[in-house]
Amino acid sequence: THTQHHHQHQHCPTMSLSGTGNFCQPICEDSSHRHPWYPPEIATTDPIARGQLLLRNTLTGKKEPFVPMQARHVRWYTCGPTVYDSSHVGHARTYLSFDIMRRVMTDYFHYNVLYQINTTDIDDKIILRARQNELIRQLELDTSVDFDKLVILAKEALGEAKAKSDQKKEEIATAIEEATQNKDSRAKTEQEGLMEQHLVKRKNLDGDEAKIMELCGSSSSSSANKDARAKLLVAAKSVIAEKLDREKGHLITDHSVFNAHARQYEREFMEDMTALGIREPDVLTRVTEYVPQIIAFVETIIEKGLAYKSNGSVYLSLDSFQAAGHNYRKLNPAGPGGAATSAAEMAEGEGALGGGGTSEKRNPSDFALWKASKPGEPAWESPFGPGRPGWHIECSVVAGDILGERIDIHSGGEDLKFPHHDNELAQSEACFGCNQWVNYFTHTGHLHIQGLKMSKSLKNFITIRQALEHNTARQLRIMFLLQAWDQPMNYSDQTIDDARSKEAAFKSFFREVEALVRDDYLAQEVGWRMADHDHKLADAYLAARQTVHESLLDNFNTKDAMSALLKVINEANTYLRLPQVRPSVLLLRAIATYVTQILKIFGVIDGEDEFGFGSGGGDANATSSGGEQYIETLVSFRESIRNAALDAAKGGDSKAAIQSVLQICDALRDEVLPKVGVRLEDRPTGTMWNLEDPEVMAKELAEKAAKEKEAQISKLEKQLIAREKECEKIKNSMVKPEDMFRTNEFKEWDESGVPTTLANGDPVSGGQMKKKKKAIDKQSKAFKDLMEKSGNNPQELLSAAQKEVDGIKEKLSSLSL
Repeated sequence: THTQHHHQHQHCPTMSLSGTGNFCQPICEDSSHRHPWYPPEIATTDPIARGQLLLRNTLTGKKEPFVPMQARHVRWYTCGPTVYDSSHVGHARTYLSFDIMRRVMTDYFHYNVLYQINTTDIDDKIILRARQNELIRQLELDTSVDFDKLVILAKEALGEAKAKSDQKKEEIATAIEEATQNKDSRAKTEQEGLMEQHLVKRKNLDGDEAKIMELCGSSSSSSANKDARAKLLVAAKSVIAEKLDREKGHLITDHSVFNAHARQYEREFMEDMTALGIREPDVLTRVTEYVPQIIAFVETIIEKGLAYKSNGSVYLSLDSFQAAGHNYRKLNPAGPGGAATSAAEMAEGEGALGGGGTSEKRNPSDFALWKASKPGEPAWESPFGPGRPGWHIECSVVAGDILGERIDIHSGGEDLKFPHHDNELAQSEACFGCNQWVNYFTHTGHLHIQGLKMSKSLKNFITIRQALEHNTARQLRIMFLLQAWDQPMNYSDQTIDDARSKEAAFKSFFREVEALVRDDYLAQEVGWRMADHDHKLADAYLAARQTVHESLLDNFNTKDAMSALLKVINEANTYLRLPQVRPSVLLLRAIATYVTQILKIFGVIDGEDEFGFGSGGGDANATSSGGEQYIETLVSFRESIRNAALDAAKGGDSKAAIQSVLQICDALRDEVLPKVGVRLEDRPTGTMWNLEDPEVMAKELAEKAAKEKEAQISKLEKQLIAREKECEKIKNSMVKPEDMFRTNEFKEWDESGVPTTLANGDPVSGGQMKKKKKAIDKQSKAFKDLMEKSGNNPQELLSAAQKEVDGIKEKLSSLSL
């Protein structure tokens, strides 16, 4: 009952308690001979103060206290990828977010988690992509289709794609008009979103058309045609693949084609997860290995009268399901009874190769548990006829088999709420005969790029591998830690740069503390010697720990937790910059160690170092060669300094020798030592050194050089504009004032050069003469100023200015190269 549920929440075990700063009444035991004890007052104002973990539950739309069904065991299922193509940063957002939450759940809150991920290795998208790739492969090898025939094929495919696009646009526009007339705001918003996506897709198609038509026009020798054919096939692959699939897709029946395609992208996905530092699941399942269990699952639902066969497919009957007392659309309620499903939503639920439409359904909203296979689709024998699993059934079966009939947490991306997860719930509750199969549903927010959801269909995605070419896995993880996991976020240069700057802040602080603890602090006073400053820093440290704890209890709020870590680091940096600072090394070490512990829990840091990101070049076997590198560096540095001193001793310029020594020292810091993994930082109090990964330092130096180059180019471009304007000004000022208007437009002028008569004999109006006189006066001043500035030699001044322009252009050209 509701009362019992509430009662359980009131008395569920607490993770930890918080105090109010006050005392309770004293405890006095008459039987014991002890004095009164005043217990601290427990804060009970909210669940977080009581130490309860709150989790945003999509089933209720709000944060709920998290209570596992059994003891501290957490059975957690996450929808894995549909392995039809490379994973993109949107997928990384989802799986990194859940990896962080899982790490916090296990390593911070110490729950016993069993974590399962499923790979969808048979699905409409996989079937289509595998078929299309196979047909393109066959076309590539078909020598009978030469360049000219491929041109014809590409143009036909392009025409069909454009016609299909036009038809789609017309359908959406009609749907928007109907929704407007019916005052259906939900349908109107839905269709307007589809139109926005369609326009992006059409823009992409128009871009493809330009490339295709350009390549179709190229023709030359047979050898050149071979190259042109290959290029055209790449450019037109998308439209040709769709055309070939419509015409020949039904001929691809070999299961190995679909299986090989799925295995390729499944392996790539798992490699991507490893590259991102995501922990492997405790259990990994595949749909194709569960077909017998899926068939049995469907049969159970049919036996209960909640599903029916139709034309070789099997559908869940929503009418029967709801009549049996179940609820539908728990995650994304819409309409009375929560069963109002739009045509667009149904199309999403049935997939690109959807079945026989609504004609074979009892209710248009009924969804497929088993799909009758059409020609060109893989098929398994079943009591319902040859077919394949529906999209949603797989997760119910694999999760039910591994985690059972009661799952604590089920996770996935925002776009899976409906229809996928709602349909999962319906069929699972139908099979198991329960009202709640999953207790907590968590969904990550969309990842947007340039205002639109990152999506393969919109071709606005960046693959995980592309992202890792420009950023480290640590930087991507920090980027997601700085966002709320359940809210939309933008992927942009700004969000990446923010992550990099936060990483740099952590690194800088760790280097500071590393340098301090390297010294023998026991040889000095060890107490707090900075009075209030030490107390202030200690308070900041304790406050950071409290904020991190409360933030993690509050729906895994890593954004505020990271802010708390960065805030205490900023306090520590301020403390270290105090005049005549006598730092408390142990307190700073405690802060660095705590920050490291939390970053380890978040997956930002690996390794066993007490604090910091780790040091050295990463090659554990390079100790001896590293020693040789340091010796070579020292010898080279000594030789350079010695040569500079010898040159000065032989009567050279002593100032130049000093400058040379300083340059050699800077080069040692900026160019030489980074190659052997040593970072030097010059400070007013002396030089601080740290060991660092040479690759990281090389990348930092390359980025710094690139920024300096960019700044130099920008500066030169501004100089160029200024110098070109100067040249133009000199040229204009070189015109003698009396000659300004001596053109074919006029016939007569007065003694100062003001035109009086037009070329056709008409007099120049008084107003025009005044304007011309004013312009001549202005030119007179400019001409006079130029003569004074140039010493009556304006041509020499112009030549010098033009020489500057040419010099700047030359510098810009060399920098561009």
